[in-house]
Amino acid sequence: MSDGDALEREVSSGHAPERAVTDGDALERALRETGRLHGERRPPDIAAPAAATGLLDVAYALLDSPLGRLLLAATPRGLIRVAYVDDGGGEDAALAQLASRVSPRVLAAAHKLDQPRRELDQYFAGIRHSFELPLDWGLTNGFARRVLQATARIPYGSLSTYKRLAADAGSPRAFRAAGNALGANPLPIVVPCHRVVHSGGGLGGYTGGLERKRRLLAVERALG
Repeated sequence: MSDGDALEREVSSGHAPERAVTDGDALERALRETGRLHGERRPPDIAAPAAATGLLDVAYALLDSPLGRLLLAATPRGLIRVAYVDDGGGEDAALAQLASRVSPRVLAAAHKLDQPRRELDQYFAGIRHSFELPLDWGLTNGFARRVLQATARIPYGSLSTYKRLAADAGSPRAFRAAGNALGANPLPIVVPCHRVVHSGGGLGGYTGGLERKRRLLAVERALG
């Protein structure tokens, strides 16, 4: 019997073939349930049912800080992105990077970023000197990752240099590459690349601009 004959028999007998359950089906059911719980009085929060059905890989939220608006993003492994998004297109560019390099399943889900937002608020208020956040290093690799992991160990209120970080990452002469790694830091503030300066005392560069670097060091009173 051919597949067509089998299908015709199922339809004629009133038994339609079962449809495979997809991720979309699971999300649709979760959204309907969310709508019932809220009495259909407002649009359901898609982030919660998406997470419940395994369709949320990257959650993000915005935070207004003394340095401007920040986009924070996290995966189940931890915080993966902190981006300055005051500049035109900054938010769209950050989300596009996450979608292309991590997962297209990116959704606004502020509650998933409660801890990073709280700790950053405490940092800017001067009452937190270290972050206790799990980090996802997925946007880094190789030498750059080693540089940033060494940067994460620089204590609050202290300074390091590009040469010292290159040595800590295993390549003492690669201080220019260390500078490039810091310039591409996906987790500024939390991974404190603002604490890295030139050996001669110059500020060096900063992904958020030198004015932000000065203000961060002022928060920590790291500049004499």
